[in-house]
Amino acid sequence: MPARRLWAAVEPLHAVVYFAPETAEAAKAVGLRGYWMGYFAGRLAPLGPVGPGPAAAVLFGFAPAMVARALPDAWSFASPEAVVRSRLEAVSSALSRVAGDVSELSALLWRAVAACEFGGRPLAAAWAAVPEPADPLARLWLAATILREHRGDGHVLAAVHAGLSGLETTLTHIGDGVLGRGDIQPHRGWSEAQWEAAAARLRDRGLLDADGVLTEAGRALRRRIEEDTDRLAAAPVAALGPDVERLLALAVPLSRAVIDRGVVPVPNPMGVPRP
Repeated sequence: MPARRLWAAVEPLHAVVYFAPETAEAAKAVGLRGYWMGYFAGRLAPLGPVGPGPAAAVLFGFAPAMVARALPDAWSFASPEAVVRSRLEAVSSALSRVAGDVSELSALLWRAVAACEFGGRPLAAAWAAVPEPADPLARLWLAATILREHRGDGHVLAAVHAGLSGLETTLTHIGDGVLGRGDIQPHRGWSEAQWEAAAARLRDRGLLDADGVLTEAGRALRRRIEEDTDRLAAAPVAALGPDVERLLALAVPLSRAVIDRGVVPVPNPMGVPRP
């Protein structure tokens, strides 16, 4: 699917923000405390000083209790505006280690962004409202981020439509072999009892077997969610038409450089693919 190819090509450019040391240093500089406060505040800052309930709903896959340890406290240390500014500066610095002239790629990404519909997509809409930075690398990252969150919000819509909670959705990824439980469980905040209760619900629906592997019905549901996610992310690709191939030709080498230089590790708990 072209939409999936676009996601795989662009996701590592967005994911720089989760792993580059510049991001951690920027979060600390504005007063945020610890990685996860920086993560939650940084990802949600364009929404304003959001509290833990709405934040957990938007992020979907994280335990509400984990989110509540970071929000709303983060906003007592740094304003959302300061967090956004620091994040853009940090990713520009990180990308400068691997990127050269990105003007053509950036222009194509912004063409794709212009085709995005934001109904039911709060996180993508919030990032789309951030003024385009003058710095070319920050501008590239912002376009990649809007496209990433546009697809991510659509994935949440598809999973909810399939009757899955955030944790249950994660378990279907694990059951499909996309991620290992040990790779992701420590980074989502759910208790062991919550994990087991979610797995039991999926077994009751005939979606997981006793070993936590997707059944035939589970694989069919997983395919439907991914197909719906691709369909909901199709408009930016359609707007590019044949130019999507040029975008991929420019984005894939840069994303591979981001990974090969160790800026984004693969595998990783965020599920960032190797393009």
